[in-house]
Amino acid sequence: MKMVKALGSSEEAVFLQQRLDDMNQRWNDLKTKSANIRAHLEASAERWNRLLSVLEELGRWISVKDEELNKQMPIGGDVPTVLQQQTHCMVRAVSCSSHLSLLISSHLLPSHLTPEEKAQRVAKAIRKQTAEVGERWERLMGHAGTWQEQVDRALDKLQDLQSSMDQLDLRLAQAEELKTGWQPVGDLLIDSLQDHIEKTTVFRDEIAPLKQDVRAVNDLAGQLTPLDVQLSSTTNRQLDNLNMRWKLLQAAVEDRLKLLQEAHRDFGPSSQHFLSSESKRMNKFTLSCHHQSQTTCWDHPKMTELYHSLSDLNNVRFSAYRTAMKIRRLQKALCLDLLDLNVAQSMFQQHKLTVNSQQLTVPEVINCLTSVYDGLEQEHKDLVNVPLCVDMCLNWLLNVYDTGRSGKIRVLSLKIGLLSLCKGHLEEKYKCLFNQVSSAGDTCDQRQLGLLLHDAIQIPRQLGEVAAFGGSNIEPSVRSCFQHVTNKVELEPRQFIDWMRLEPQSMVWLPVLHRVAAAETAKHQAKCNICKEFPIVGFRYRSLKHFNYDVCQSCFFSGRTAKGHKLNYPMVEYCTPTTSGEDMRDFTKVLKNKFRSKKYFAKHPRLGYLPVQTVLEGDNMET
Repeated sequence: MKMVKALGSSEEAVFLQQRLDDMNQRWNDLKTKSANIRAHLEASAERWNRLLSVLEELGRWISVKDEELNKQMPIGGDVPTVLQQQTHCMVRAVSCSSHLSLLISSHLLPSHLTPEEKAQRVAKAIRKQTAEVGERWERLMGHAGTWQEQVDRALDKLQDLQSSMDQLDLRLAQAEELKTGWQPVGDLLIDSLQDHIEKTTVFRDEIAPLKQDVRAVNDLAGQLTPLDVQLSSTTNRQLDNLNMRWKLLQAAVEDRLKLLQEAHRDFGPSSQHFLSSESKRMNKFTLSCHHQSQTTCWDHPKMTELYHSLSDLNNVRFSAYRTAMKIRRLQKALCLDLLDLNVAQSMFQQHKLTVNSQQLTVPEVINCLTSVYDGLEQEHKDLVNVPLCVDMCLNWLLNVYDTGRSGKIRVLSLKIGLLSLCKGHLEEKYKCLFNQVSSAGDTCDQRQLGLLLHDAIQIPRQLGEVAAFGGSNIEPSVRSCFQHVTNKVELEPRQFIDWMRLEPQSMVWLPVLHRVAAAETAKHQAKCNICKEFPIVGFRYRSLKHFNYDVCQSCFFSGRTAKGHKLNYPMVEYCTPTTSGEDMRDFTKVLKNKFRSKKYFAKHPRLGYLPVQTVLEGDNMET
């Protein structure tokens, strides 16, 4: 300004003034433009901050939903669980819809940016983060969509399965209710047997469609496997329960029909029932008549079948085992393996069977046996057919103790027969048998012991096996027993049990019978060196001459041997799995026997029983 005043009004002053005015104008324009840019940048920064905040929030929300979705997996195994999962899917869909609108309204996916925004690094970062959120969003939507489809399909299948199971449960319950109304076969009138057979056959036909229902339910359950659906424990139990109930219902119907048909055959108009009212009587004893063949037979048809089946055991090489296995089969057929020792004694007291010499008629024996089998039926309803068991047991008792067909059995014979075949601890059975013949002082003399042994030996005699047990003459056995008590006049229970522990030849079949019963379910972790059976089931025979040499009961009973082993070599028998102590004991014995020669074993054969001298005959004893 001083320069303009100094120049005065000259042309230079005017030109300079114009230049100054122009510069002022441009400066003011620049200040205005700078202010506008500042305002625009501040507005853009605020928008970018808001966008970043929303992007971060949406990213966190996607992470939460991903985690929730993973927690929902896998698909539930029952309808309530899958319904809950479907509800979560619906809630998630609503939440996704609201967040999608937020995504669109907030312009989180901008297609155009201003030149100033493009020039900023933050714009690039926003674009990158927006793309990442978009990708995660698409993955979440795809994952959630696939999951919902799986849930919907699984729910449809589970609802079909549950509906089918409910319907099957109802139908089974109706059938089971009808089944519970069945009368026991033993309580039915003979005249009504045919009617009940027809009703049971109709019932079987009526429940036959349930088989298809059970199969359909199982098929529906199988269709869930490709969907990766693991049925819940509740649904699995319900499914298993339905299958089991169907099997039990089928078995009950077939068993009842079989029992009815057998009863109709045995007791009906055309039967040859052992106690039929149409049968002839000889000396008050029943003789069954076969009306069609016009022949007579002393045995019940079922008993005849049983005796024929015993011939399968004749290939058992050793007589004690052969006899014991025959008696075991007889014992199970008569259901006496279910009769407890104490129950048998209670029956003797109930019927006042105290006089051993008393002769029981057939009706009296039937009365005793009926009370026994009625009690067994209450505990083992599905195993005991009272009329058939009474007939079979009576038939057996008469065959054993009434060879002359007088129609009578001594009280002592009845007791010895039943006690020998009932279940109980072996030494308790010895004591109980001793008590049947002991006097008031709990001792017995030679005559009383002779009575016991005489009735006991009749059991193997009736099976044709008596020769192996010293024959029918029991004098040597009585003499052997009293020699072990230093020839005392009377025998005490403990002394009798000690003698029986030695397994005397005439009675060895009884302890072997108990071992046969114990071995039936035994499994031994050993392999038979002959037939290679593993595990060995039943008896296990271990060599005391060779290490790790075992034989199964089939090979042992048939007398088969392997190379290097002979029958006269010592063996030890196990009817239950061995203990570590027994293994060590046998190892020691094998070690000792390794140093013994073949001549030693030939000179020292091992007997599995106490032999009795059958050549010497003493005075006849009163029997």
